[in-house]
Amino acid sequence: MELDFQQFIPSLPFLLQGIVVTLKIVFIAGILGFILGIILSIFKISNISVLTWIANIYTSIFRGTPLVLQLMLIYYGIPQITGYEIEPSVAAIISFALNSAAYISEIIRAGILAVDKGQKEAAMALGVPSRQAMLDLILPQALKNIFPALINEAVSLTKESAIVTVIGVTDIMRRAYIMGGEKYSYFEPLILAGLIYYVLVMILTMLAKVLEGRMRKSD
Repeated sequence: MELDFQQFIPSLPFLLQGIVVTLKIVFIAGILGFILGIILSIFKISNISVLTWIANIYTSIFRGTPLVLQLMLIYYGIPQITGYEIEPSVAAIISFALNSAAYISEIIRAGILAVDKGQKEAAMALGVPSRQAMLDLILPQALKNIFPALINEAVSLTKESAIVTVIGVTDIMRRAYIMGGEKYSYFEPLILAGLIYYVLVMILTMLAKVLEGRMRKSD
């Protein structure tokens, strides 16, 4: 069997439109997951045992179950329980945000604990409120230290976003599958989809290196 990529050239614009869908899901889910991750990380290091317990249980559940299962539970389960339909892209954003938050919370928690305790003690000695010290002093330093780990999570989220095809989101993977069905040949469009994901990851990685370099210079 010979490969024929040329037959898919007219459909390339259709495939490339999936990039917007993929990036939209990844970006929104990443922002929401980051915000929730910060909250969970603060819960984990708090002196309130109930909050710590809730954050740890949350992390254990979302890290201990498959992302595709979480996605399908949200997409198929919420309508069954509430009676309200949910858009596939919305279900994808919610599930990715909740899942990503579990991993990000651990990354941020480790970053916070890595900050010199003397700085927090100095802030307390100067009468700086704990909340202000956390927001203005501890978190900024922690985020600089964990920047590479956060980028790795963003890369993972970009690649894992391909599973949204199982609930019908017309992302890159779904469009590649549609193209394959039209021509009864799936290998070529899947290879093209793989190249697109690879380029996206490489661009994200290069941008991260540039930002990391600038952050180091600013120090």
